[in-house]
Amino acid sequence: MLSPSARAAAQYQKTEVQCGTPLELVVKLYDGAIANVAKARDAMARGDLVAKRDGISRALAIIAELQSSLDVKQGGQIASSLDSLYIYVTGRLVESNVKKDPRALDEVHKLLLPLRDAWQQIASAPTPAKGTP
Repeated sequence: MLSPSARAAAQYQKTEVQCGTPLELVVKLYDGAIANVAKARDAMARGDLVAKRDGISRALAIIAELQSSLDVKQGGQIASSLDSLYIYVTGRLVESNVKKDPRALDEVHKLLLPLRDAWQQIASAPTPAKGTP
């Protein structure tokens, strides 16, 4: 059973997700993936195999969500390139888990961070008013 503060935090996160724009949600997904990769890396350094597994599992789930949301027909080459990158990242996360290789986690972090920052810039950009070219 969740404590009252844990329930409140969960409700806040749910509301935050429901109220965000699609671009803001993409940024939040990247934030989650990056945070879980970092948690897995820290857990690996401590020898905490359960926390490492949990961090990698959550990062994999988030990458799968990002990948499933791609529209390759509308997104063209960019969506196709992101799909390839997500496949690669998934492989590196699995490899890191199997081989207990922190370098793979470091690589994933370095790949995701600039993408997160790019999505954040897009999400923060002012949108033109209707009827404005």
